Amino acid sequence: MRVRVVSLVPSLTEAVAVSAPPGTLVGVTDWCSHPADLGDAVRVGGTKNPDVAAVAALRPDLVLANEEENRAPDLDALRAAGLDVLVTEVRDLAQAFGELERVLRACGVPDRPGWLDAAEAAWTGLRPYGPPRTAVVPVWRRPWMVLGRDTFAGDLLHRLGVRNLYAGHPERYPRVPLDELGAAAPELVVLPDEPYRFTREDGPEAFPGIPAALVSGRHLTWYGPSLAEAPRVLRAALRSAVRGPS
Repeated sequence: MRVRVVSLVPSLTEAVAVSAPPGTLVGVTDWCSHPADLGDAVRVGGTKNPDVAAVAALRPDLVLANEEENRAPDLDALRAAGLDVLVTEVRDLAQAFGELERVLRACGVPDRPGWLDAAEAAWTGLRPYGPPRTAVVPVWRRPWMVLGRDTFAGDLLHRLGVRNLYAGHPERYPRVPLDELGAAAPELVVLPDEPYRFTREDGPEAFPGIPAALVSGRHLTWYGPSLAEAPRVLRAALRSAVRGPS
C-alpha cells in the first residue's frame, strides 16, 4: 500500500520524489523546487506558514518536517488535526544520512537508493579545497546573520577546510553587525545564494579586500540527492575565490 506523504521540507521533498513510488508525494511547499516535475502534488504554503487545513484535506499518512525549517506551532496544529508528523533534526552530515534513511523507510521506500550511496562515497575521505582558511558565512543581510554553532552547512564547510569564525557562538544563526564581521579579520567570506540570494553584485562589496566565495545554497544546505555532487561544486567555488580572477 502506497504511503501518502506531505513534505514541508524542500530537501526531503527531493529525496522522496526521486526515491519513492510515483504518487507518494501528495503535498509540498511553495519552496519545493527539485525535481522540477512534482506531478500532481498540491502546494500547501510555505515552510514557515503551511496551510494546515489544506494539508489535512489531503489525508496524508505522514507529514515530513524539520525542527529548524518548520515552526513548532504549525507542527502542533498538524498533530491536533490528527496527522502523523515526522520531525527530522539535521545538524551535521552524519545525522543527515541517518535521517534520510529514516524518512525514506517511513515513506515506504523498500531499498536504499543509489544516490544515497553515492553521496556517502563522495564525502568519504574528502580532501579540503586548499589550505584551511578562517571565514565568516553570512546567510542573511538586512540584518546581517551568519552561521554559528551546530549547523549542517557549517559541518560541510569544515570538512572542506573552512574554519568558521563563529562556530563557537552560543547561537546557531547569530546577528552580527557588519563592522564586527570585518573586525573579526576573516581570510574568506562564504556567500550562499540561499536563504538570502547573495550575488556578485550583492554581498562581496561589503567585504573589501577579502576573497568572497559565492556558493550554491542548495549544495550547502540541502541534504538530499544534491549531496552527491556537493563536494565537487563547493570545492570549485572555494578554489575559485581564493585563486582570484584568472
